[in-house]
Amino acid sequence: MRLSPRAGRKVRDDAEREQHGSDIILYVDDDCKEFLDKFKLEGLLNKYCKFMAVPVAFGKKTEWKDGKQVDTDEDNIINSVEPLWTKTPSTLKDEDYKSFYRTLYPMSDEPLFWIHLNVDYPFNLTGILYFPKIKNNIELQKNKIQLYCNQVFVTDQVEGIVPEFLTLLHGVIDSPDIPLNVSRSYLQSDREVKKISTYITKKVADRLKAIFNENRKEYEEKWDDLKLFINYGILSEDGFYDRAKEFALFKDTEGKYFTFDEYKTLIEANQKDKDDQLVYLYATDKEEQYSYIKGAQDKGYSVLLLDGQLDVPTIQTLEQKFEKSRFTRVDSDIIDRLIVKSDAPKNNLSEDQSDNLSAVFRTQLPKIEHTEFMVQVDALGAEARPVVITQNEYMRRMKEMSRFQPGMSFYGQMPDSFNLVLNSDHPLVKKVLDESSAATEEALKPIVAELKGQEARLAAIRAQQDKKKYDELTQEDKDQKAEAEKAVQEQKDKKQAVIAEYAKGNSVVHQLIDLALLQNGMLKGEALDAFLKRSVDLIK
Repeated sequence: MRLSPRAGRKVRDDAEREQHGSDIILYVDDDCKEFLDKFKLEGLLNKYCKFMAVPVAFGKKTEWKDGKQVDTDEDNIINSVEPLWTKTPSTLKDEDYKSFYRTLYPMSDEPLFWIHLNVDYPFNLTGILYFPKIKNNIELQKNKIQLYCNQVFVTDQVEGIVPEFLTLLHGVIDSPDIPLNVSRSYLQSDREVKKISTYITKKVADRLKAIFNENRKEYEEKWDDLKLFINYGILSEDGFYDRAKEFALFKDTEGKYFTFDEYKTLIEANQKDKDDQLVYLYATDKEEQYSYIKGAQDKGYSVLLLDGQLDVPTIQTLEQKFEKSRFTRVDSDIIDRLIVKSDAPKNNLSEDQSDNLSAVFRTQLPKIEHTEFMVQVDALGAEARPVVITQNEYMRRMKEMSRFQPGMSFYGQMPDSFNLVLNSDHPLVKKVLDESSAATEEALKPIVAELKGQEARLAAIRAQQDKKKYDELTQEDKDQKAEAEKAVQEQKDKKQAVIAEYAKGNSVVHQLIDLALLQNGMLKGEALDAFLKRSVDLIK
């Protein structure tokens, strides 16, 4: 029997065959003749029939004869009728799994681990899932799981069938119980599919826990490649944290590994603040943040290394799971305020001295695009560094999170905000203060006197107007206050101009600022060149 391509009519022809069976003849229109190309056909068969349960012959095997490649009488079978996932795990060796992985992904690195799935109740599911080495890029690694139905390839779009975080895995899933020709939204609400998804999650968690328990050393050696899966699961899958907390690890800057409970036991004696909060200190780059790490270690603190793609977003979740705990990056504040165990050290300078010292440095800070600096003065001890740059933990973390959560894009658009902390106990800072005070004293005297007078006038006006309700204020009252505020600001601007003019020629001020910027990778281009020249001049 054959099918007429034009009319769609069944046409019966008399035929004779020497063997049982049927021939199916396909007619191809001109606009689809590409499917008659040998390599195109071979590619389609390799994709959809590579593991079909019955042999698929495509032409004849060839051999070299008299310098030419010629066909033989033997059929060229292009598929494996018994792929690895259909076999009993106890009969397989590690090399079998690795070899099969190479068959699926010829150009990939060797996998970390694998999980052999085999269940026949309450649904049918077989397959092998591999943990690949991910090159720190989630999106490029998705959709590498191949879905089969009775060994016939269906799709590699497995969202809704496999939990979101496990779409990072590679391998094969084969199930006749998954509805294959319905929408993704239907799959996400289908009961049987949810059971399969839950089973896969549990199987993965059980396998990781078993590997951790059986060979912790090997597990730790592979943790840097493995943690992306764990973090992604904690972030995206409800309830996965409760499974993962038994085999998820922290790695410190010394290269040592700890379970969550082990690390809590390690730090709880020394890293609680005055409010009884347990503080987890961390760094994201061991080299760039070396001096901050060293400062924390000198205090007896342990520092975690969280340098993975999802490490920082994950600590948001961990802070919700851990009781009375918070995570703080080592460069988010001066060392004595990372873990505040008592009232903060008091500044030993007067208010005027602090203001003047701040102005000396603030007026000389470089203009860096999309960056803001705040200057503050603290007594950090004579042995501490003279100038330190820190970045607020909350704002930096929100900006980092904005890269992963579109709804937080507002934070990503905000400028980077840094604190420049001046150590009023350091001899160099004291020298700058003494020299700047002496050099500007005479020029500042009349300005300071006028400023104090204008501030006193403004304070009196405010005190008088505070007794009135806002709607009782006349336009004359508002103008009087605005005029006084303007007069105060004018004197402040004059004061700052005098200080800035002096600071402009103070090489020590510029050197201290540039050293702090250099430590944080913020000194580049022309500014870096000027720093190098100034350094040579100061050595002479």
